[in-house]
Parts: sequence; structure tokens; C-alpha cells
Amino acid sequence: MSIPAPVDTTERDNMRQLVNLRWLAVCGQCATILIVRFGMGVPLPLLPMLSVVAALVVLNLVSLAQLSRRVTNSNSALFASLLLDVAALTALLYQSGGATNPFISLYLLQVVMGAVLLEAWSSWVLVAITSAAFVLLAEVHVPLALPPRFITDWGDLYMIGTLICFGLVAVLLVAFVTRINSNLRARDARLATMRQQAAEEDHIVRMGLLATGAAHELGTPLASLSVIVNDWRHAPALMAQESFAEEIGEMQVALARCKAIVTGILLAAGEARGENPTITSVKRFFDEVVAEWRVQHSPEAIVYDNRFGADMAIVADTAVKQVIWNVLDNAAEASGQPIALDVSRDGASLVLSVRDTGPGFTPEMLANLGKPYHSTRERLGSGLGLFLVVNAMRKLGGTVDARNRAEGGATVTITLPLSALEWGER
Repeated sequence: MSIPAPVDTTERDNMRQLVNLRWLAVCGQCATILIVRFGMGVPLPLLPMLSVVAALVVLNLVSLAQLSRRVTNSNSALFASLLLDVAALTALLYQSGGATNPFISLYLLQVVMGAVLLEAWSSWVLVAITSAAFVLLAEVHVPLALPPRFITDWGDLYMIGTLICFGLVAVLLVAFVTRINSNLRARDARLATMRQQAAEEDHIVRMGLLATGAAHELGTPLASLSVIVNDWRHAPALMAQESFAEEIGEMQVALARCKAIVTGILLAAGEARGENPTITSVKRFFDEVVAEWRVQHSPEAIVYDNRFGADMAIVADTAVKQVIWNVLDNAAEASGQPIALDVSRDGASLVLSVRDTGPGFTPEMLANLGKPYHSTRERLGSGLGLFLVVNAMRKLGGTVDARNRAEGGATVTITLPLSALEWGER
């Protein structure tokens, strides 16, 4: 199981911005047509022009339906959408004076949007199409029948229209380009996150290879030591001395622990989840995890509270067990008092909360949570615990949150989808 790669929504966001701009264009076109026709008394073919505006409304509704269905908006889709906008603008200009209409400068808005949104070849095609449309409108159009009072002041009227068009284009360009730049920055942030995750996963793979190799290499000397200690255990001369007998017993426990760790590493590295999985329940799994951890420390070292609720069958995942032990070990090392582990459920998620009364996390550690080699300990190689925890949880679709407590100490909260552990017959 792994977390789905971050989805690049840049093209969808760009299409959404194009839809928003088209709504503004529809409102502006309706207002302009009505003002010119009824306010200025210039005769216009209202039905054909409003039909073009209605077609733009339908286009926007279709685009919104695609966005709601998460349909991928490729360069072709954006290009086709801009071509339809150019066609609609051409139809409106054709019926309202053609190239003599000061709003013909709106073609530049389409060209700039194409340069920002489209691939290079599409942008140049759009330039060619808008240029051809300009030339066509200069030759073929329906002339405006201006009332007599406007004929003498046509130059001033044209300048006013040009000024209005310039202001409209300037405002729309700033609004559009600002939004598009925001989309591009969001895309860059997603790419940076993906690169960071890839680097961390590569680091984990290399660590896993080293750990697996070390586990294989340690198997032989550990077996030899186990044989030697077992021989000592059966030596009457050594067992006759009480101090030697106790130390031999402690050595056997330590060797058994080392062999269990090595076996766990090899199983985690090579055992597929689907092969002979161990089926357990949430309560039994965490009860066993805490019981085994207490053996290595002491019964009083942890306060355990399981408030999960109705029990359910899960797969006993060794990775989850190792993650919990890692967090518990870090908390116990940071705190001289008993630590606390709370297990609860939040909807479809399993929530683990580990609290300690230690010095808490430094601001640097909180800022670099999940990055390797950030630790309060100075020894070589420290700082990998939370790094492994964060990445292991990310692989399972979970999250890790760390914060300092107001009353002192720190809390590490692990949230894991139950679907990552839930057992279901297939």
C-alpha cells in the first residue's frame, strides 16, 4: 500500500479560471449590447448577438460539468475552449462594425491567455487565427448605423470605446495572470513535495538494504554466541556461582532479543503482506505491542489506555508495530516519568497518541519533522526515528503530528486509515 502521488491539478485550475473569465465576459457583453442598443440608440441585431452570448453560457455550463466530474483538461481542451471564445468574439464583432469596433482589441486578451496557458504550437496557431479574424473583419462585417448625433463625434466616440476596451483588457489580464501564477506556484510546490518524498524514499531504501545486509551478517555470530551461552548454562562450575548464573540468564535474554530484532528485519524486508498474514484484532494487537514493550522496559514505564471501541479484525502489520515501538522508545528516552499511549478511533481512522513529560521538541525539530538527522541527541546517526515513522505512515496513507504540550512534554499523534490494516476475506 502507498499514498497516491499528489495529483497535478494545474490544468483543471486553469480551466476553472478560464470559466470564471468567461462569466465576466458574458456579463460584460450583455451589458454592452444593451447599453449600446437602448442607451445610445444604436441599432444592433439583438437576437443573433444574444444567441452568441447564450452559446457562451452553454459552453461554460459544459465546462463546469467536466470540472465537477474531474475530467482531465489537457492542452487540447484549453485550446479548443479558447478557439470557441475567439469564434464568439468574431461573431459579435462581425455584427457590430467589425474592425471599426474598438472592442476588437479583445483579441489581444485571447492571445495573452493562449501564451500563458497553451503549449507553444497552440499559442502560435491562436495568433494566426486571431490575426486572420482581424483581417476578415476589416473586409467583411455589418456596418454600425450610428444615429446622426454620433456621426459628427465618431472620433471622440471611438476614443472613448478604445479607452474602455483598454481598461477592460488591463483589468482582466492582471486578474487572470495573477490567478494563473498562483496555480503555477501551487504546481511547483507539489513538484517540490514529490521530489522531497522521492529523495526520502530513496534514503529509506538504502537504509533498508543496509539493515537487511547487517541482519544477514549478524545471524551467524548471534547463533555462535547463543551456543556458547547455552553451554555456559550447562556448566556446573559456572552455574554454581550465583552472580555468574544471573549474568548468563541476562545474556540469554539479550541474545533472544537480538535474534528477534534480526528476524523482524528480515521478515519486514522480504515478507509480502498477502503471504500467510497473521490475523488479529485492534485490541489484541495493541495489547501485545504494549506487553512486549513493557518486557524490555518495565510494567510501570507506560500508561496504556485503549478507547478504540468496538473491536475489529486487522492484519498484524510488523511495520506498524515497529513504528509504535519507535515512538514509545523516543518518548521513554526523553521522559524520566511514565509515558502514555492512547488508542482511539476517529471515524474511519485509527488514532494513536503518545505523550511524555520530557523537554519537548525544539522549534527546529518541529519545523523539520520527518526529515532525517534532526534530533536532540548528539550521538552519531541519531535523528532517524521520526524520519522512519513519518515515511512508514505515509506509505500506509497515514499522518504524523508532533507538538509540545502547554503543561510540559510532547505529544506525537499518529492517524492511520483503518483500511490500511483492516482484514477482509477475498
